Amino acid sequence: MNILIVDDEDSVLDFLEEVLEEEGYKVFKAVNGQLALELINKHQISVVLMDIKMPGLSGFDILKKIQNENKNINVILMTAYSTTELAIQAMKLGAFDYIVKPFNIEELLLIIKKALEMQQLASEIKELRLQLEQVYQPETIIGNSSSMQEVYKIIGKVANTNATVLITGESGTGKELVAKAIHFNSNRHNGPFIKVNCAALPENLLESELFGHERGAFTGAVSKKYGLFELANNGSIFLDEIGEISLPIQAKLLRVLQEKEIQRVGGTESIKIDVRIIAATNKNLERMIKEGSFREDLYFRLNVIPIFLPPLRERKEDIPQLVQYFLNKYSIEFNKKIKGISNDALRILQNYDWPGNIRELENICERAVIMTQSNIILPEHLPINLTDFEIENDFKHLPLKEIIADIEKKIILKVLEETNWNRTLAAKKLGLNRRSLYAKMKEHKLQD
Repeated sequence: MNILIVDDEDSVLDFLEEVLEEEGYKVFKAVNGQLALELINKHQISVVLMDIKMPGLSGFDILKKIQNENKNINVILMTAYSTTELAIQAMKLGAFDYIVKPFNIEELLLIIKKALEMQQLASEIKELRLQLEQVYQPETIIGNSSSMQEVYKIIGKVANTNATVLITGESGTGKELVAKAIHFNSNRHNGPFIKVNCAALPENLLESELFGHERGAFTGAVSKKYGLFELANNGSIFLDEIGEISLPIQAKLLRVLQEKEIQRVGGTESIKIDVRIIAATNKNLERMIKEGSFREDLYFRLNVIPIFLPPLRERKEDIPQLVQYFLNKYSIEFNKKIKGISNDALRILQNYDWPGNIRELENICERAVIMTQSNIILPEHLPINLTDFEIENDFKHLPLKEIIADIEKKIILKVLEETNWNRTLAAKKLGLNRRSLYAKMKEHKLQD
């Protein structure tokens, strides 16, 4: 850790340098404010230990410049004149602390240690925030199809509002990822993001989880419990599978949206909350309204900003990009060196209908990375149901002769790729002589 000492007295500089170097710190010295600023700009300074009264630039002047440039530096001011006004001014300007000369060395070392700990903590928080912002930027949601471009535009427009969002789409289309993108790109990004799977809990437990309960509210309620709405205060709550909640809980949720307050189970107090609600469902809520299983007034409150996520079968142009992303992800996780996927394997993935959407594609990519011993994903690394689907999909409208010819071409091409286009070795594997192999290659227009 680098510490800069600023004082116009050489004896003070030399004494503090000796003490701090014995503690293992890298020390820089400056006899005036101008030299101090030059050292700050030149070196990665963590803490500045500085006298207030100096010729030219004072300690307060330098402190202001450090604060204005938004540098992550903690400043400890030294003074021979201890007054309340001086202390207040130092704290107002952003000093970490101040100490009166002559000072106790142990006290000074303790203040420096705390300043360094706070500086390190601030750096870690900044780094974590940058990581979160990078992970949940809309542009990192994979896909460049026109339908996904529309989704990105909506995220960009609504993220910094407090509008309620309803995300719809089939299971596995990435609804939670979109909800996180909205939260982490909003002015609530420093607040909590809490996900609730409404389908995972029975009605009585879901009510208690969402709204909390008072002690004695029901059998087993031995203490007060804060609900997820309270815990999400100043942040966002993601209500996944909103179509699964019962009518009584729908009524309580409507009150949250209308009144911005909740009431714990068994309680009488109304508790104000500041929470953004993002809901998601794979169900047709409009049909449920007609059937009487979903409240129309709640639907209108939730559906302020609708976002529809298309199924993967309707955005197949995104599959190559998604596949590469998942292969990179699991190559790192399983310490593999996967370079990519073969054209044949990619074609199989693009021909499949993906009933499980992106979640199913991710699972298949993970499995392929685990199963392969090579650095390229090949058709044999994919589940058999995908290859069966491709054969059925490719050949269902073709006569038998064309089906056989196409299968023959695929087999020859696969063997040629496996043998690095060594004709002699490929012919041997196929049980053909070289002349027959050349004829087949010419017939099927196969060239390396």
